[in-house]
Amino acid sequence: MTDKRIKKLVVVGGGTAGWIAAAAFSRLLESTIDIELVESDQIGTVGVGEATIPQIIRLNHILGFDENEFIRRTNGTFKLGIEFVDWFKIGGKYLHTFGEPGINLANVHFHQYWLRHALNGGKASLWDYSLHQRAADENKFSRLNQIGNTSMSGLAYAFHFDAGLYAQFLREYAESRGVERTEGVIRNIDLHAESGDITSLILDSGKIVEGDFFIDCTGFRSLLLGDHLGVGYTDWSHWLPCNRAIAVPSSRLSPLPPYTRATAKTAGWQWRIPLQHRTGNGHVYCNEYISDDEATAELLSAIEGDAHADPKYIKFTTGHRKKFWQRNCVAIGLSSGFLEPLESTSIHLIQSNISRLISLFPRGKLHEADRDEYNRRTKEEFEQIRDFLILHYHVNQRHQKPFWEYCRSMAIPEPLQQKIDLFKASGRIGRDTDDLFKDASWSQVMIGQGIMPKDYNPMTDKLSPKQIQDFFSSVRRIIDKSITPLPSHEDFIRQNCASKETIT
Repeated sequence: MTDKRIKKLVVVGGGTAGWIAAAAFSRLLESTIDIELVESDQIGTVGVGEATIPQIIRLNHILGFDENEFIRRTNGTFKLGIEFVDWFKIGGKYLHTFGEPGINLANVHFHQYWLRHALNGGKASLWDYSLHQRAADENKFSRLNQIGNTSMSGLAYAFHFDAGLYAQFLREYAESRGVERTEGVIRNIDLHAESGDITSLILDSGKIVEGDFFIDCTGFRSLLLGDHLGVGYTDWSHWLPCNRAIAVPSSRLSPLPPYTRATAKTAGWQWRIPLQHRTGNGHVYCNEYISDDEATAELLSAIEGDAHADPKYIKFTTGHRKKFWQRNCVAIGLSSGFLEPLESTSIHLIQSNISRLISLFPRGKLHEADRDEYNRRTKEEFEQIRDFLILHYHVNQRHQKPFWEYCRSMAIPEPLQQKIDLFKASGRIGRDTDDLFKDASWSQVMIGQGIMPKDYNPMTDKLSPKQIQDFFSSVRRIIDKSITPLPSHEDFIRQNCASKETIT
């Protein structure tokens, strides 16, 4: 019998997407497949995503990374959530935390008890009962999985890190596991005359790189899937109209905040990502409402400390490839689509899609059913994240700002409208089962954006007003007791995972 197994995997493009793919395949399919990564030092990477969500901890665990070493090598810091400033209206802010405020009780989410309290005249904020909010306010952090013998979870966290250093860290890992790196610019791609599958790459040096399966990590160019296999693009700019970004590093912050900040601006928003050695800043905006020069000036006038480099400009169109897997090629990262980094999902999508691909990876013959399943599930994930991002823009009260008025008045996807209507009615979350964002994420953003439900879950009426007050007081005592002994974020890093050249 002829051996038709897939023996050679070729990853095209480095950066975060390429090296995560190479690292994951070398770990999970070790000794069953040869892996070659082709990249060129002449071609830069976008490197926008320096902030992550907690799912990256699972990736680090699968790869066997020591977390302190990972933080040290990438000049990383810890992240408890994203602070949104001026999004609902100028002067307002809230923290979308990675943890749930308060404690769920009797299978009812805490925010329902808070709604009962607020609709009956209570003045306390939902975030007054958030362990993550208190830690963020006081710039504190520690690994805290559980709060004593209570049912309250500890601090859920993710990371900020230098994307370039992260790719280098992954490269060392992958190469140590046998991944071969080839330097070169691709000059041509050969396709099989009958099947249309990719058979080889021809580099500028004349070298031919053959493979059985290809992963396209060539960024916005989508050299393989888009250019050579002709897969089109689904444009979502009518829902997410931002199409430009400017990035510039600045001086490191002290004290070191354990959260990302996203500040709404004239026609978009500004990110602030604190690292050990510097601060990442950027401005995501729509050039139909503000010029590049005006956007640059708006960014530079708002950064904290001195800029350390000239601004870097990036153009993009929000959306995704109409297919993510075509023939014997899958696009990962920017090659597959782009959702702006408002909720730090860029690296998660890389990780999620690689995990999905590995679960459906063919042994030999490529089956259409596998491709269809991968494309279906990946498209659904893009759409779910898209709707969560649209929510931030659509629910705003920033009047006399044309960009924000457009976002407020635009027709939105029906599933998102249904979620908003349901929450407005009773504070309930119409979350899809496999949605990346949990109930606590939806409730925090909706309440933070000014949506106040008309009613609450009647199951909370099982408690008397005094029992509710005692419950809330107990939650606050637990938080007070837990926060007091925590070290500052800066001290925790200094004691456990400081890079050599930064915190000492």
